[in-house]
Amino acid sequence: MLTKIYLIFLLFFKFHSLVSCNFIISNNCPYTIWPGTLAGAGTSQLLSTGFRLDPSHSARLAAPLGWSGRIWGRTGCEFDGNGVGFCATGDCGGKLQCAGAGAAPPTTLFEITLGTGQQMDFYDVSLVDGYNLPLFAAPRVRYGTCNFTSCTTDLNS
Repeated sequence: MLTKIYLIFLLFFKFHSLVSCNFIISNNCPYTIWPGTLAGAGTSQLLSTGFRLDPSHSARLAAPLGWSGRIWGRTGCEFDGNGVGFCATGDCGGKLQCAGAGAAPPTTLFEITLGTGQQMDFYDVSLVDGYNLPLFAAPRVRYGTCNFTSCTTDLNS
């Protein structure tokens, strides 16, 4: 039996004045990953732009209305007590907190733009910067249906 191991992003859309979306990042890989985030132009960075996520654990990130950006998983990371170090894949300037630095290729990306008001949300899994981890993103919404998006295989191999 083939078991797929992947990083999961679940999107919980909440519509109220302060937070429009909670991202639940789950590490289904058998090794530790270090998710990183980068805000798109014109939107602010999330409260956490990098953190450790052990196997079988999840973390929640809140994004404000209209937020646009990327979330990715870094692998093979080592950081000192000051959060300085490196990652084998997805490194963002040698720091635990990416703080505005993007991911070094190869990195599988989750990209999203959250709509405001009547605007729609747009999201995808992108290999524009290469592939380092299998990634699956599934929205959970109160009303209607939305499709999941994923890339669970390195298409270059």
